[in-house]
Amino acid sequence: MRLPSRDPATSPKVCGVDSELGNVLVGAALRTAGVGTGREASRALLRKVQGVARCGLQPVSGSGYNPQDWGRKYLPSNGGCIYIDLDHLELCIPEVLSAYDHLAAWHAMLRIARDALDAANEDLPAGQKIVVLVNSSDGQGHSYGSHLSIQLTRAAWDNIFLRKAHHMLFLASYLASSVIFTGAGKVGSENGRPPVKFQLSQRADFFEVLSGIETTFRRPLVNSRDESLGRSESTARLHVIFFDNTLCHRSSLLKVGVTQIVLAMIEQEYVSCDLLLDDPVAAVGAWSRDPSLETKARLASGGSYTALELQWSLFEKASRFVASGRATGVVPRARDILALWEDTLEKLETDVAALAPHLDWVLKKTIIERAIERNGFEWSSPKVKLLDLFYSSLDSEEGLYWIHERAGSLERLVTDARIERFVHTPPADTRAWTRAQLLRKWGRLVDDIDWDRIRFRIPGEGYWCQYRSFDMPDAQGLTRKEVGSILKDAQGLNEVLDRLEELFANSQEVVSPRVHVPDPVPERDTEKRC
Repeated sequence: MRLPSRDPATSPKVCGVDSELGNVLVGAALRTAGVGTGREASRALLRKVQGVARCGLQPVSGSGYNPQDWGRKYLPSNGGCIYIDLDHLELCIPEVLSAYDHLAAWHAMLRIARDALDAANEDLPAGQKIVVLVNSSDGQGHSYGSHLSIQLTRAAWDNIFLRKAHHMLFLASYLASSVIFTGAGKVGSENGRPPVKFQLSQRADFFEVLSGIETTFRRPLVNSRDESLGRSESTARLHVIFFDNTLCHRSSLLKVGVTQIVLAMIEQEYVSCDLLLDDPVAAVGAWSRDPSLETKARLASGGSYTALELQWSLFEKASRFVASGRATGVVPRARDILALWEDTLEKLETDVAALAPHLDWVLKKTIIERAIERNGFEWSSPKVKLLDLFYSSLDSEEGLYWIHERAGSLERLVTDARIERFVHTPPADTRAWTRAQLLRKWGRLVDDIDWDRIRFRIPGEGYWCQYRSFDMPDAQGLTRKEVGSILKDAQGLNEVLDRLEELFANSQEVVSPRVHVPDPVPERDTEKRC
């Protein structure tokens, strides 16, 4: 069901995430000196994922490959997908509307990846093991992203990147200061940054410019890649590459929910020029390297704020925005998100240690400090770095986060049942629902698939096949309420596509689904018969 927007100039904040994981094969001899085992590990994991492969990419067992967007598999279980990017297994949740659903879907994708990990390890020879880390930095100069995608109006995107520099700086100032609750924590520094024992963010060392389209070098604080969530002329996708992979429920929820609110504010031009950082890139590095939260950064207006002070100012402005009703229909459960945001800022101000059950960087720092005190380690000890890495191990028996979660010492904002439901069921209020249903019933007929389009290869008489393409350009359309009865009652794929085409035939929206039926194509190669 589409969220009703009170203002046609706003867009519900549909969101997703593409998160790369660290993966390595331990105990295997390298085939070439100096070459890591990420390629072997990621492909062994992907082989165990049950999904519908995207046409045109190398098979998992192939020797040649494109290192980016390789072997993508869409999941009939929940409408998400998994693929390989630069030898990292990458998880993509199905599109969701709510930050709470985002949290549940993210942990559900981690469970799917863990099942693949367990299955892949069962196939390995004795002495070998795949290790998967839900982190964003390997400590050896490499960072991999947790890319958040959020829908906003095309006008707002244009304002940020093409028309109004203060809108970009407002967003950059929010992102830079958000490390105090979105950071995953990291031992040491990388990328030529000043040495430090511990810092808040794993990604902060790698941001070098304010804005740009790059994601793997000269990383920008605000990414300007212009790729829509669909093909609507009125909406755009903000591609946020700033955040760390996080596991704690509050860290994960706030980075999505607060970002939704801030983008709604930008969309409605509810920004403050007195909250703009003079140099957001320098600020995020300085703030990340100071767990005491005392470092100040200069504002463009001439004053100086700590990250916490800037977040308080942003919170106060966001509270007035939500109280006025301007987030209604745009950000689900905005008041609940505000309450968590406020509680977090209060504890950061008065008792940071109390946030160990809630924020990743605080929990990780607490674990490491206890180990140092108990064993007499130095912060520079390899054993301390190992604790850093294994905090985020996906293995439920060795991952320090999962051990603490199992002990019941961590905050839970969504239930196990809700997470498990997203393992097996797509969200009902976005196009992910229809994608999953079509893949479940007719996945064997898929000839090509992407987020907003599926092309089917339907058997005909003899060697003939019919190709039908179904477009899904509206990320918040094709919900269970809209098309559930069609998918339930229709007798076959052609009837489903006919009825969907008829249902939306009279729509005036540029994003209405379309079914394209090209002329039948004869199959001459007997190895490719339908």
